[in-house]
Amino acid sequence: MMNITVRHASAFFLSCVLCAPAAHAVDLALPAAARETAARDSDLARVSVPEGAFADGTVPSVQIEGPVQRRAYRLPSQALTPLQIIAPMREQLSEAEYEVLLDCNQQSCGGFDFRFAIEVLPAPNMYVNIRDYHFLSARSGQGDAIMILASAAQSAAYLQIITVGAASAEVAAPTEADDAQEIPGVAPVNDAPSSDLVTTLIATGSVALDSLDFAVGTTALADTTYPELGALAELLASRPGLQIAVVGHTDTVGALDTNITVSRARANAVRTRLIEDYDVNPAQVQAAGMGYLSPRASNLNEAGREANRRVEVMVVREE
Repeated sequence: MMNITVRHASAFFLSCVLCAPAAHAVDLALPAAARETAARDSDLARVSVPEGAFADGTVPSVQIEGPVQRRAYRLPSQALTPLQIIAPMREQLSEAEYEVLLDCNQQSCGGFDFRFAIEVLPAPNMYVNIRDYHFLSARSGQGDAIMILASAAQSAAYLQIITVGAASAEVAAPTEADDAQEIPGVAPVNDAPSSDLVTTLIATGSVALDSLDFAVGTTALADTTYPELGALAELLASRPGLQIAVVGHTDTVGALDTNITVSRARANAVRTRLIEDYDVNPAQVQAAGMGYLSPRASNLNEAGREANRRVEVMVVREE
């Protein structure tokens, strides 16, 4: 059966072992800095494996049914391009007599349309920079398939590997709703309904980022991951003329001037995270602070004060 594992190799690479039937095996080299961020398996699923670029409103695909393994990785720097990440794996798959179905970059794949027509693990575990990604799909003689997607942002690179087929991986016991397994040592995800967030933002013009974590009186955004920010980044990448403002708010504890300073600093922390971790165009994001001048609840009780300590996003314009 086909199984993706990571074991120690050299100072430069880790090996991702793809074990196929009988003596058929492939070692897929990953950069040593790659850190697994998500693992999602299905004991039986039908997967669309792209075999052509986006054209005429669709991505030509072949349907393959069987056990599925999904893995996402993050590389802390952009030392490697998406092609440099994928090329060694493409060569090894070729040597193992896998047939390449599709091998394309963001331009030849179909850009935004292709990315949103294929399966991608949710941000921030997997992030796709619309302007810089590479995709590879291949199939073995036994009918198994593998899809590899690499993307580079300003401060990190991302890699996704999905395998599927009757001879695929020994999968873990099913988890509730087939959710991603928790990976030891990886920062937890504040799991917010990111698709609803984007829908609300476009429909109403503003939305609160309620999953953001700021301690009272501080301006540092907690070192965790936020699907809301990944969803915002994808929206902005898909609509380069869209401009938003990130607006910080506080409760009424302390002086107004102090609270305006704190709220502005929190908004700037969110803006910086979007730019540095998600490759958002700085020209698309403003930051401002309102202090306690725009409450959404009463400041006379703790529940209301907690609700008022927030960061919101609002649409400014679209050119």
